[in-house]
Amino acid sequence: MAERDLLIGLDAGTSVVKAVAFDLEGSQVADASVLNHYRSGADGAAVQSLDQTWADASAALRRLGETVPDLARRCAALAVTAQGDGTWLVDADNRPVDDAWLWLDARAAPTVRRLASGAEDRARFEATGTGLNTCQQGAQMAHMDANHPALLDRAEVALHCKDWLYLNLTGVRATDPSEASFTFGNFRSRAYDDTVIAALGLGHRRHLLPEILDGTEVTHPLTEEAARETGLLPGTPVSLGYVDMMMTALGAGVHTGDAGAACSTIGSTGVHMRAVTAEEVHLNAEGTGYVICAPVPGLVTQVQTNMAAALNIDWALRVAADLMSETGHPHDYADLVGRIDGWMARAQPGALIYHPYISEAGERGPFVNAEARAGFIGLSAHHRFADMMRGVVEGLGLAARDCYSAMGGMPRELRLTGGAARSAALRGVLAAATEAPVRVSAREEAGAAGAAMMAAVAIGAYPDMDACIARWVTPLLGAPEAPDPELVETYRGIFPAYVAARETLPPVWDRLAEARAGANAPARGEATDMTLDATARAT
Repeated sequence: MAERDLLIGLDAGTSVVKAVAFDLEGSQVADASVLNHYRSGADGAAVQSLDQTWADASAALRRLGETVPDLARRCAALAVTAQGDGTWLVDADNRPVDDAWLWLDARAAPTVRRLASGAEDRARFEATGTGLNTCQQGAQMAHMDANHPALLDRAEVALHCKDWLYLNLTGVRATDPSEASFTFGNFRSRAYDDTVIAALGLGHRRHLLPEILDGTEVTHPLTEEAARETGLLPGTPVSLGYVDMMMTALGAGVHTGDAGAACSTIGSTGVHMRAVTAEEVHLNAEGTGYVICAPVPGLVTQVQTNMAAALNIDWALRVAADLMSETGHPHDYADLVGRIDGWMARAQPGALIYHPYISEAGERGPFVNAEARAGFIGLSAHHRFADMMRGVVEGLGLAARDCYSAMGGMPRELRLTGGAARSAALRGVLAAATEAPVRVSAREEAGAAGAAMMAAVAIGAYPDMDACIARWVTPLLGAPEAPDPELVETYRGIFPAYVAARETLPPVWDRLAEARAGANAPARGEATDMTLDATARAT
């Protein structure tokens, strides 16, 4: 029999499902992926098929098996992570109740406003460390309970995406400490919290919450049926990873034992994280952000997340590609990615302010407003596309600064991951905006690696997560890139205007939302098939 010398990390994102094989020393051996799709509706819906997601995950694992010789017999363990938040309802027969409500779904906005203004919301925030927003399962279930109770009536368990895949892999209904505690629990105890559940008005739905498992301590065997679907051997240990934000940050270096280090993922969304002890958590007065448990005893990550990061760059490139195509010379926006640094070099730093709230779901970090929208401030007749592109990229840097400010201050060192971080110009903007040197991890698939690291600890390949990090993460961090002092001064000077503008704009956003609602909207229920077109993939 072949030596069991490989670990598999399965990472099911919103737009692509990846299966990645690593050796026990952390080197990536091979990967396979399958595109994933979701549907959006005029009412703010963003939904995904549970069955199709499982089929895509199975296909990715089979494709990996076609690439790696004797993968099934060499696989020591499989770990799964996936897109966070959202609501994946399953009935008594472990079948989907309906399509999953994704983290992109905005239908719960009225319920979020109602709950966030309630007297119990601060107590909920103090327990979870997490601001209420439309992405979260708690808000979505509360909205379902008030408006679509039949969905919850038909359900026997409420899962997240990775939990649904774990159920299909092992037959076990469970969730992990990270999503459980920031949605319905307490980050200090890593358990469900009655105060939180009551604040959401879901005490009568508590039976829908699954068991909490830590995938560094517990595994379950791959079932016979799942083995047939995936091409792996029945009985292969399966580890339930933490939410993808945590796994990606873990694989990219959010925690390596260096004080003051932080990690930003610049992908479709922007995720800004710092690893601290529970006692060091800074809970802001606005009640925003996340606190996500880490798979390290006593450690959590404090998080602020932008709904859109590279998606803003995608938008700008699409505008350029559309205009160029209108001249009779067809262009695809992905073909323009390589021009970004050149446009940046030709434009004056800090000339424009751009708020990167391009998502139709608004913004969630460091403030929550489902009606927030992107916009430029400072345009004049001499500005050209290069200036606008620079403004968009600088908007991502100022958004990162905004998020770290809400967590208590700038990091001493910023680790970067996500495809957009390959841009030297973007790295320079982020370094200057956060006033910290940046380091880029050479890890190609940080989310899958983070999950595989949990499996490595669970099967005893490493005595603890810190030992695994020392081998899998620290050696892959690149050299520090210091911020440009002149850019630091530029962004320090315009940041107060950036914040003042976004604090002033909510009434404008509200008026625009009213106008959108009343003007020739598509018929209710009309849906569009979508994938996320992140610059991270284009690069």
